[in-house]
Amino acid sequence: MFAEERQMEIGLILQKTGSIKVNELSEHFGVSEATVRRDLQEMEGKKLLRRTHGCAVKSEITNFEPSFMEKKDEKSDEKSLIANYAAKLIKNGDTIVLDSGTTTLEIAKNITAENITVITNSIDIAVELSSKNSIELILTGGALRMNTRAMVGYICEDMLRNFRVDKAFIGTNGISLTEGITTPNLVEAQCKKAMINSASKAIIVADSSKFDMVCFSVICPITDIYSIITSGDISEEIINAYSNQGVKIEIIKRG
Repeated sequence: MFAEERQMEIGLILQKTGSIKVNELSEHFGVSEATVRRDLQEMEGKKLLRRTHGCAVKSEITNFEPSFMEKKDEKSDEKSLIANYAAKLIKNGDTIVLDSGTTTLEIAKNITAENITVITNSIDIAVELSSKNSIELILTGGALRMNTRAMVGYICEDMLRNFRVDKAFIGTNGISLTEGITTPNLVEAQCKKAMINSASKAIIVADSSKFDMVCFSVICPITDIYSIITSGDISEEIINAYSNQGVKIEIIKRG
């Protein structure tokens, strides 16, 4: 079989499965893994797929953005696990940034630390924390995006540049070793970037479905992130690949 024929079939396989491992393609075609990798490299150069460690993934760059209300009940059990764990990382006296989002809202609900300062661009988090006397609450200001209920824009970004915090907890739609942390909206990406730049430790909170997803707007390269708190099944190979880039993946499971 010629390389062009193999690559056409690889494309059809990815349309059906979304991803496939190099060794599986090697067995399927009866060729060496080195040959498969050359095929995948050529296809990636043509933007026909994305390569990850040991895998080929269907190339999908999306600007689709579900609303806050659409995401609110999605994967609620996983969000609860992630949020409970993340909240325990907040210690007495900490200064933190909480990004707007459904998972970060759950973090706000689970905070037990005292004498902390919380900066947020979320009107929902602001309401949640407004009655807690042990928390100094700072809102970023900005223009309200109704779709995500987040304050965004120049005012938000400029305000965040005036602070240096211990930890920032950031939600995202896409996590990729090669493409970094991404989200569908450019204005939100810029605000999230300002949050990350303000923090000693930037922590991504997202379920495992966000891995190998790439969205329209880049927030930052993966190397700007301290750790990722997630849930679900993630292979040891992926964990090691991120670890090699200095990013710790913490997988939270029930029980």
